[in-house]
Amino acid sequence: MSFEHLGLSDKVLVAVKEVGYTEPTPIQEQAIPHVLAHRDVLGIAQTGTGKTAAFTLPMLTMLEQGRAKARMPRTLILEPTRELAAQVEEEFGKYGQHHKINMALLIGGVSFDDQDAKLSRGVDVLIATPGRLLDHFERGKLLLSGIEILVIDEADRMLDMGFIPDIERICRLIPMTRQTLFFSATMPPEIQRLVDTFLHQPARIEVAKQATAAATVIQQLIATGSEPHEKRDVLRRLIREVEGLKNAIVFCNRKREVAVLWRSLVKHGFNATALHGDMDQRARIASLDSFRTGEATILVASDVAARGLDIPEVSHVFNYDVPHHAEDYIHRIGRTGRAGRSGTAVTLVSPADTRSLGAIEKLTGVQINWLGAPVSHESSSERPARGERGGRGERSGRGGERGERGGERGKGGSSRRPRDTASPPSPRVQPERKNTEDTPRPVTRPGNVGGRSRRAETAEDNDENLFLPAFLLRPTRIKAE
Repeated sequence: MSFEHLGLSDKVLVAVKEVGYTEPTPIQEQAIPHVLAHRDVLGIAQTGTGKTAAFTLPMLTMLEQGRAKARMPRTLILEPTRELAAQVEEEFGKYGQHHKINMALLIGGVSFDDQDAKLSRGVDVLIATPGRLLDHFERGKLLLSGIEILVIDEADRMLDMGFIPDIERICRLIPMTRQTLFFSATMPPEIQRLVDTFLHQPARIEVAKQATAAATVIQQLIATGSEPHEKRDVLRRLIREVEGLKNAIVFCNRKREVAVLWRSLVKHGFNATALHGDMDQRARIASLDSFRTGEATILVASDVAARGLDIPEVSHVFNYDVPHHAEDYIHRIGRTGRAGRSGTAVTLVSPADTRSLGAIEKLTGVQINWLGAPVSHESSSERPARGERGGRGERSGRGGERGERGGERGKGGSSRRPRDTASPPSPRVQPERKNTEDTPRPVTRPGNVGGRSRRAETAEDNDENLFLPAFLLRPTRIKAE
């Protein structure tokens, strides 16, 4: 089937042809007619299947009629991270080149005043992260009563980052007569509850088995020691010796590890850049652009780069750390082997990672091949992998890819976070805090086990970074009895 048979407008078809697409992907073929028929849609598909175009193309067709009012957007698209929100804005600009529509992007790390100015002129398409959207709403700068279409993208990632309470509140602020488009790679029970609550008889579209890797990705494992320097040695050897490496994304579980590994690779002569949640927005954009353009061949990243980013020609993915949750493995390796190209994903496995590796193979139903001898198993105590106490590494507790709502309430609405103007961007690790990363209100998360936050865990892992006030270091006198 071609795009001409899906009911899209002539302007949209011309733009699609100019972009170079001739046939829709399965999720586009099934979802677009339902969207144009004004039905709620529940789309379940793995990463890289064209979900973004499945809602942008029909929305552009529907927006050709009508006009936006000041501070009352007509459509709303919610994304979990700034990078995904910016990418959707680019997609609208690409497909809507023949349309006269106004767009606004509400994300952290950008001036409130500039965003307010766009809202005051009226926007047809509002793309936002939940935290910044609610900030504008609470300031009285935004009205949600005119929303006709609501899109919730990467819903399972929203769950991971603790956005569900904000999503529920936003859904209640929008008219019940809206059309809701809901897209997710997996359907955990909490996401299913959200679907049952806010979608009305949705058309369910599932184009691939949940939690499956693309067939174009070659998956491999390699054994390493438990010490960081041993893992770094193995990674450097892989990058030098692996065949056909054009560029690569290296995933770490923690922001601190991203920074350490990036510095190590640069020190050994690799052309690398970094991306994690503690970097300011300009540094993150510069880092991604340098990787996309080929200026940097290696991107060391946290899971902020694991979902939805459209970098189609990544030849290799290296899991420097085995993810603690098996679903994250699917999304990480989905950064390669996209658009029908072949790709390779290699995971470094230490003795402490055997439990996490078993969960991955159970979820995917595939026994992954080893490069060389398999890793030796842990002792019978089966101690958890480092960082497992805190849940999902970077996303657990108060840290993770969160922080917009608390970190951007400075005087006049400006961000309190200093801007990094250095080039190339430096992935400096700052003290664990609420950063300006699109964060919901504080909620109780599984990452805080036994009342201990990630701040406490990070301090335990880095004793040399502990800070003691000067008065605690003073000698004390004990009076003799």
